[in-house]
Amino acid sequence: MIGVVIPVHNEELLLAACLRAVAQAAGHAMLNGEQVCPVVVLDACSDSSASIAAQAGVHCLTISERNVGAARRAGADWLLQQGARWLASTDADSLVPEDWLVRQIHSEAEVVCGTVRVTRWDEYPDAVRNLYLRLYQQREGHRHIHGANLGVCAHAYQRAGGFPPVMAHEDVALVHALEALGARISWTAGNSVETSARREARCAEGFNDYLKGLAATT
Repeated sequence: MIGVVIPVHNEELLLAACLRAVAQAAGHAMLNGEQVCPVVVLDACSDSSASIAAQAGVHCLTISERNVGAARRAGADWLLQQGARWLASTDADSLVPEDWLVRQIHSEAEVVCGTVRVTRWDEYPDAVRNLYLRLYQQREGHRHIHGANLGVCAHAYQRAGGFPPVMAHEDVALVHALEALGARISWTAGNSVETSARREARCAEGFNDYLKGLAATT
């Protein structure tokens, strides 16, 4: 079984589209009918995110940590208990491509670090977009780490100790632990995930804060 972890804090505007994209990826013919189990981890939600996930038929866990690392860890732990052999991770403000899971599973790697792309820059001027595109490595062999586009086999995840329950950079900490163990890592741009450039971040020190930092320099 393949698991997909999606941490959520008040994502009623974007969650439905995220779950539709995950469902499309889960139904890809090249998965040969293998079960895909997404889990939404509702972290201190006060909006309708829970009902949206329920309408999509997705299993939900509820925590009150306001901590993205704790949310990803809780989702991964539950999936491992269900027998997941592979753990994929994305975010509620992101849209995975249809072949997202296929490319991860067939990568012959223990860890797949994918890239992200922004298609709507409504909240930023062109100067910020242009600076971002100059700095970002949208290529094979990149060194970016995104919780919105990450996959790891269950055995490697457990050897590395899993996502640490930290407020930010839990994805980076996990991948660095996997690197230290000598895990086979694929740094690929072949399964890039569309993500949001919104200014109102759900996680401090995440991708949105990175973009705001770029804006401060232009």
